[in-house]
Amino acid sequence: MTLGFVRTAVLVLSVLTSLSGCTDEPVSPDPLELTRESNGFYCNMIVVDHPGPKAQVFETGRDRPLWFPSVRDAFAYLMLPGEAQRVLAVYVHDMGRAASWEHPQNDGIWIKAEEALYVLDSKRRGGMGARETIPFKDRTAAEFFTAQNGGRITSYSAIPQDYILGTDGDDFGRKPVPDISSNK
Repeated sequence: MTLGFVRTAVLVLSVLTSLSGCTDEPVSPDPLELTRESNGFYCNMIVVDHPGPKAQVFETGRDRPLWFPSVRDAFAYLMLPGEAQRVLAVYVHDMGRAASWEHPQNDGIWIKAEEALYVLDSKRRGGMGARETIPFKDRTAAEFFTAQNGGRITSYSAIPQDYILGTDGDDFGRKPVPDISSNK
């Protein structure tokens, strides 16, 4: 083996190794801690000042998430034409691990939106006083919540679009929320 051959082989392997690291698949960011500087995307209010579950939405090209004082508002953002463009990740509070409804923790209880179960039609109201889409990682916690607060349990993909976009008095349709896993 000549030194020229070894140099060429090392160069080729280096180029191939660096090219194998290139990918079009964006990396899903980790959830961030909610702070007093986290303002709601639609309302521009301080998100931590609102009761109930919150949400954060990460999109390609943004280094910070969009914050929402209610999960329902985040899901509306995902559904409305022209809003969500290239969603990387959506995180919601796991209310089964929340310290309280009024003040869920700002960090450590975030779960991916598409992996949660949701309670709809409960007597609890979200951050802006409207009905809420209440996330839980654990079905037992969701069942306990519904026993105390009413409502029904559903998966992310089965949340009716009209529940998110309709008014509090509407009859709810059966259009599911969009599949955010395909927006990457």
